[in-house]
Amino acid sequence: MKKSDPPKKTPRRSQLSYGKQDKDGFIHRSWMKAQGYPDHCFDGRPIIGLCNTWSEITPCNSGLRELAEYVKRGIWEAGGVPLEFPVTSLGETQMRPTAMLFRNLLAMDVEESIRGNPIDGVVLLGGCDKTTPGQLMGAASVNLPTIVVSSGAMLNGKFRGRDIGSGTDVWKFSEAVRAGEMSQEDFIAAEGAMSRSRGVCMTMGTASTVSNLTEAMGLCLPYNGSIPAVDARRQVMAHMSGREIVRLVEEDIRLKDIVTKASLINAIKVNAAVGGSTNSVMHLLALAGRLEIDLQLEDFDRYSRDLPLIANLMPSGRFLMEDYHYAGGLPAVMKKIASHLDLNAATVSGKTLGEQIEPAECYNDEVIRDLDNPVRESSGIWVLRGNLCPQGAIIKPNAATPELLKHTGRAVVFESIEDYHARKDAPDLDIDENCIMVLKGCGPKGYPGMPEVGNMALPKKLLEKGVKDMLRISDARMSGTAFGSVILHVAPEAQAGGPLAVVRSGDLIEFDGEARSLNLKISHQELQSRLQEWQADRPESPYQRGYAKLYVDTVLQADRGADLDFLVGGSGDEVSRESH
Repeated sequence: MKKSDPPKKTPRRSQLSYGKQDKDGFIHRSWMKAQGYPDHCFDGRPIIGLCNTWSEITPCNSGLRELAEYVKRGIWEAGGVPLEFPVTSLGETQMRPTAMLFRNLLAMDVEESIRGNPIDGVVLLGGCDKTTPGQLMGAASVNLPTIVVSSGAMLNGKFRGRDIGSGTDVWKFSEAVRAGEMSQEDFIAAEGAMSRSRGVCMTMGTASTVSNLTEAMGLCLPYNGSIPAVDARRQVMAHMSGREIVRLVEEDIRLKDIVTKASLINAIKVNAAVGGSTNSVMHLLALAGRLEIDLQLEDFDRYSRDLPLIANLMPSGRFLMEDYHYAGGLPAVMKKIASHLDLNAATVSGKTLGEQIEPAECYNDEVIRDLDNPVRESSGIWVLRGNLCPQGAIIKPNAATPELLKHTGRAVVFESIEDYHARKDAPDLDIDENCIMVLKGCGPKGYPGMPEVGNMALPKKLLEKGVKDMLRISDARMSGTAFGSVILHVAPEAQAGGPLAVVRSGDLIEFDGEARSLNLKISHQELQSRLQEWQADRPESPYQRGYAKLYVDTVLQADRGADLDFLVGGSGDEVSRESH
């Protein structure tokens, strides 16, 4: 081709279906016309898929059906054609045994729905804890132009003259009832006062963490991470996102063009600054695996060590997501930590991250603090190693009691969640505030799905003594709304034969946060002998059919994001065979 020749234009992906003038084209177009689409919708203009996790049984996402209409306005306005489709919806507060079991199923659903349908770009409509991560994982494996529109946080909870926060105050109220400090009637009265509008948890729980990290990675427009769900500005942002996805298709800017190693590192640093959920570790590792980016567990500690907590939000601080947005949201946070970020990172707005945050301002420096006046000096994620966690474990220091960040204590072991519930309040439980509670069987394979039970409620007899925190260790996760001195994601998990499986009540455990170490104080020979004995008596998994069997047989450990082993990497967007 001579330089003066115009570049050869590749037909849009959708035209492989809608652009044909044969039997196959007839079928693809004709059945779409049954919905009232005229001829010009299939003349080569961008076809945009709206991947929607709306569901009435996922309360966090209950506003997405309406929000999708605003995205469609922007797509039509920019010359595209919006086509909405549903995927699996995961209600964090509703699904049992845990929504995390089904995150990878959602990712499979999203991947195959995007890949199999004639669309040129996709808008991911999610919000609840596992919906956006699952959508991002599936979309990353296909790698079309992609933009995220989140559902947004609900309004602040209001109970008897004060603000209360999703999840965070549930845990506090529950403990207060068990300690005799709050009546059952008051506990029930708080239900409606806490959840008083559609949207995700208004604390910096997992849902708001993920929407903030998505913004930090450049995959959505500014303030996606903070505009309240019922604020009209979220509808405006949805409209503008519809316009932007058409531009991304026109310029062929794909998900992998936006999310790089630098983007992921920016997200890790933002997670530290806002006091984000420990669940971010699982989701960013899994996303990196889909993108074939070398992100390691230690990166979460390495890149967050120098950043304090500056967003004063529950569960690590005082305020809630409404306050955060009015104070300036994530752009204000990122501007305050700009010297720590890669400001050349790309965003879906077409600007660099630095250009995008340059106009940001902070309007309340009590909600979003300065670096020299942080909420807490220690933040981010600490990654632990030792003979109890050869493949790692984590703790969120800004949610812990500082005095417990170095502690040696006697293990009180619960072999399963059922064992824990049966014995935690037993008067004869041999435990005091210096002990370390250990819970097994709650990892990816063991539960299955790795539930949010790591922040075990303290035994009633200790609560009645005024004990508010203890060191707790498990192979489980913890809700992003939760708090406490809780060591999580111990890998390998007990069910996979990790050392956690052979901890016994009475064993001494030594935790040194500053040294990032977690060790069972028995000899190497004793540890190996116990592990051999455990393997000999290992029971068969009870999960022998359906998705649960597929999950248990193929799930990776927590240090690799708990994706399914055969889903790491991507499928691409090409489908070579026709359907008729």
